[in-house]
Amino acid sequence: MTIERVKIFHSNDIHSCFDHWSQMVSYIKKERDEDSLYVDLGDHADRSNPVTEALFGKGNVQLLNEVQPSYVTIGNNEGVTFSKDQLNDLYEKANFSILIANLLNNDGSHVEWAKRSVIHTMNNGIKIGLLGLTAPFTQFYDLLGWDVLNPKKVIEEVVPELRKEADIIVLLSHLGLKKDEEIAHEFPGIDVIVGAHTHHVLPTGLYINNTLIAQAGKNGAFLGKIEIAFDMNTRSIYKKEAMLVDVKKKLTDANTDLLLKELKMQAEQILSEEVTTLPKRFPIEWQEKTEAAQLLCDAVTEWCNEHIGMMNAGVLLDSLEKGTITRGDIHRICPHPINPCVVTLTGEDLEATIKRSLTKELTHLELKGFGFRGKVLGKMHFTGIEINEHEEIYILGVPLQKEETYKLATLDMYTFGYLFPKIAESTGKQYFMPEFLRDVLSWKLQKNWT
Repeated sequence: MTIERVKIFHSNDIHSCFDHWSQMVSYIKKERDEDSLYVDLGDHADRSNPVTEALFGKGNVQLLNEVQPSYVTIGNNEGVTFSKDQLNDLYEKANFSILIANLLNNDGSHVEWAKRSVIHTMNNGIKIGLLGLTAPFTQFYDLLGWDVLNPKKVIEEVVPELRKEADIIVLLSHLGLKKDEEIAHEFPGIDVIVGAHTHHVLPTGLYINNTLIAQAGKNGAFLGKIEIAFDMNTRSIYKKEAMLVDVKKKLTDANTDLLLKELKMQAEQILSEEVTTLPKRFPIEWQEKTEAAQLLCDAVTEWCNEHIGMMNAGVLLDSLEKGTITRGDIHRICPHPINPCVVTLTGEDLEATIKRSLTKELTHLELKGFGFRGKVLGKMHFTGIEINEHEEIYILGVPLQKEETYKLATLDMYTFGYLFPKIAESTGKQYFMPEFLRDVLSWKLQKNWT
């Protein structure tokens, strides 16, 4: 038996949290050799960070260039929080390859800045077939001018092609653990799935059939490491294992430290651009009705060209101060990658949604995810909707009719998951992209005070 070894270092869901990035870079540079790969699984960029917002993700690419990944795939934060032009330009100066097999232009052509898959021949002669897949947020990609394909159908096509030449098949997945598990069950030809999206911490990986699934949490607290022992005589995997490296106490990388400092200065300069000048202070209290939150709720409703709307106060993280307001100020108080949307609801479902929004369970919910980057949801604000002391609901001054159909302007995060089931279940959803809440806020402030 002749054994050769391959190491795959992997990061995922950094979300522009650079607290431990320099340590991670330092460790990778020190530990990597000619028989190892380093891959990033996407959501490296997150526009809640001022550097990513100001430079439209190109600072993230510079940071990745310093550590020189072998391959990178994209997450939903790269895919649907940038406009099509911004994503097309994002990797213009990347010194690494991007793998994404299920993203096409809306005319059916492949994106020019990425490859579907690749055969990577290691120095020891082992051939690794790699492909990348991202979460198919179909409606969002379609609105931005992309066509995102069903990941499993892509696997059916690409993996057999790779298997003709490759000794080892590795899937770079930004699909989430549940989908990775399904793929491991349905496609035994994949040897390793390096995962992301759901922020799972898998200290020693997860084995399903003969597939190893690895994932390293979020925000760079851990670096993933996969070791594969390969029998050169039988051309088969002898052993594979996953582990996590806690990089928090490792040494930093001097070049990365300097680059982070430079990028922060660039971002501060770009975001110093003036938006407007306010005649007074607009305080924010998450559990109170405030003029600032009401202004944004009204703005979202107007932006969507509707008459009724709802939005929680917690999306504004701080008060708007009197005087000059800059892009940086707007970003600081409203950093979320959240888009406006319109949802069609029956009167009965709208009533259930409104009543749920008033419960302490929702107003005091410390939400994580769905694009929300705040602390708690806070008090719900309404436009065109009134609730009297008897909890009777009026729509534009008329009692709510359960049999009527209403169009509600609101936030896209309400359409996902468990927050408001009736909104999530609605088949009538219209998303407004690529503008975020902060863009709508800037628009409204300029309209009112310019």
